Amino acid sequence: MAELTELREQLDEIDAQIVELYERRMNICEQVGEYKIEKGKKVFDRQREKNKLADVAAKVSSDFNKKGIQELYQQLMSMSRKLQYQQLVKAGALGRLPFIEVASLDKSTARVVFQGVEGAYGQAAMQQYFGEGCNCFHVRTFRDAMEAIEEGSADYAVLPIENSSAGAVNEMYDLLVEFENYIVGETILPVTHTLAGLPGTELADIQRVYSKAEALMQTSRFLDDHADWQQISVVNTAIAAKKILEDADRTQAAVCSAYAAKVHGLSVLVDGINDEKNNFTRFIVVTNQKIFRKDADKISICFEVAHESGSLYHLLSHFIYNDLNMTKIESRPVEGRSWEYRFFVDFEGSLSDGAVKNAIRGLREESRSLKILGNY
Repeated sequence: MAELTELREQLDEIDAQIVELYERRMNICEQVGEYKIEKGKKVFDRQREKNKLADVAAKVSSDFNKKGIQELYQQLMSMSRKLQYQQLVKAGALGRLPFIEVASLDKSTARVVFQGVEGAYGQAAMQQYFGEGCNCFHVRTFRDAMEAIEEGSADYAVLPIENSSAGAVNEMYDLLVEFENYIVGETILPVTHTLAGLPGTELADIQRVYSKAEALMQTSRFLDDHADWQQISVVNTAIAAKKILEDADRTQAAVCSAYAAKVHGLSVLVDGINDEKNNFTRFIVVTNQKIFRKDADKISICFEVAHESGSLYHLLSHFIYNDLNMTKIESRPVEGRSWEYRFFVDFEGSLSDGAVKNAIRGLREESRSLKILGNY
């Protein structure tokens, strides 16, 4: 049996040959890319790649090696595609993405919609982004807000997308797919819940507590200390505060912000009742225009992949090979297709960047569908 040193020398010799063959292969792939650009052909030929994988698997001896050689060739063909996508960018074959760069958003004349009633966290987030004197109105649901900007009765909507303790607002992800509206900004709002009631209310008076389901969950430790209180979910924390005022019943209280309590004339009975003291909600600013600010540095997209092994892995590699930092990924079920999912990804960059255009080209060609949700 050969010594370990001798075996490693043999491996080094083989590896040197592999490196040389790899460079030869990529050189030919570059020539193929030039031909495709000249003839207007697509980079990704799914059927040809399937045939190639079947062919190389048939040439090896064991099941273990079949899987290994297919994985190797998947990577080789993936690298070849990425090289050719770069060639397309350099040749200007990508054209312009259908988004217009603007210097800034016109906040002074904008009409803005938020979900909920006066005193809602959405209103606070809107004022944080657009200023307290902005021209605004409120609607009952997230869908109503998306419809308002789609039809043009509002220029922008400010809507929650995720909370640091409760996680994603799933409905918003679904609505971003359904509507042709786009994210142009974001603002992060600290969320501090209070227990509020009619002036003069004592804790001993309370029998029922109203709030949004997420707010009840975010204050569960405090509420568990009062297990005799009935917890009742409503659409919005500000609606809960409004109900307490309108019902004029001291046996009722609301979990809401101090701002909502003030707006509706309630007293703060207990302040800062959050389980998690560092509680924040990220709000997105949405419009029906395909625009992005010149200083935008985050992009949100969504895509669907083939329901087969490795499909998501290969799609995400486009971020790696274009040196793009992915900051978030979420998944949502695809309506009408059981156990299939749509993926939502946030990553750093601008739609004006060549690396971003390159990655999006690859993602678009290799996914079932791709939608750019916004650059902000």
